Amino acid sequence: MSDNDDVLRIVPLGGLGEIGLNMMLIEYGESAIAVDCGVMFPEPSMLGIDLVIPDLTYLRERPGRLQGIVCTHGHEDHIGALPFVTREMPVPTYATPFAHALAAAKLEEHELKSPLERFKAGDVWRVGPFEIEAVHITHSIVDAVALAIRTPLGTIVHTGDFKFDQTPLDGQTVDVHRLAELGSAGVLALLADSTNVDRKGFSGSELEVTDGFEEVFTGADGKIVVAMFASSIYRMQIIVDLAAQFDRRVAFIGRGVVDNSETAQRLKYLRIPTGVQIRDSEVKSFPGQDVVCICTGSQGEPQAALPRIAINDHRHVKLAEDDTVVFSA
Repeated sequence: MSDNDDVLRIVPLGGLGEIGLNMMLIEYGESAIAVDCGVMFPEPSMLGIDLVIPDLTYLRERPGRLQGIVCTHGHEDHIGALPFVTREMPVPTYATPFAHALAAAKLEEHELKSPLERFKAGDVWRVGPFEIEAVHITHSIVDAVALAIRTPLGTIVHTGDFKFDQTPLDGQTVDVHRLAELGSAGVLALLADSTNVDRKGFSGSELEVTDGFEEVFTGADGKIVVAMFASSIYRMQIIVDLAAQFDRRVAFIGRGVVDNSETAQRLKYLRIPTGVQIRDSEVKSFPGQDVVCICTGSQGEPQAALPRIAINDHRHVKLAEDDTVVFSA
């Protein structure tokens, strides 16, 4: 069988059996699409390496075969490699609104003008011989989707990262009905991507963190400093809502949370009441008990905001003895 025969291949270029580096190639004949295009952060032994990107050798040996990249959501391990891959292979990238905004910022930072298209859950479109349908699922980030990829030989369902959250903050649950319809119609292959799926039990709803945060807000005498993933817009919303309830001001500190919170507000995924948000330079103007800081650094990144705050290396925010620091990863 030659490489050009009309057969269907599923080729992982990264992300299989590892956390990060997600890029799954769906190939039919001489056309292919990639699902996601992520990075992986280096292990401690990888000295001098900032990021790990997918191995593109398979595509380099088949020039012109890649027709497009479809992103299931906006986490770094699913979109972080776009600037590096599309610089070499400038094919269209398809992403949901929040992921689209994050990807656009990455490409602009790298001075790239690779085509970038926006889609939403429920949309159906074609790329080469593939018909792609986006199905809403729930995850720790907004705008996450699964993909039903119809090929001449059958339908492949790629779940993207997901969890079954029955009480999501935005009220949009997994489109189980559509997934059931796809199953009834017949699925050639299911590619399910869910971290820790081999562990017993189930993932809790995002709303479950509210009670813990309420205890923190009730008992904190000074500033509350919350380190979190910059992409966790749902978590940001919970903290903002509690800040308004407890009459505190919110400051976003660190490039990631600043940029993502601005993007989320612009796309109306994050709602901040008038007068609640302040700049990081204004934190010192308020008593500690009146402030909440949402910052980067939940994984101990040395250049993130929290480590700099902890060693008094931040221009505007310092820790006092009665402040409370929360790692909300």
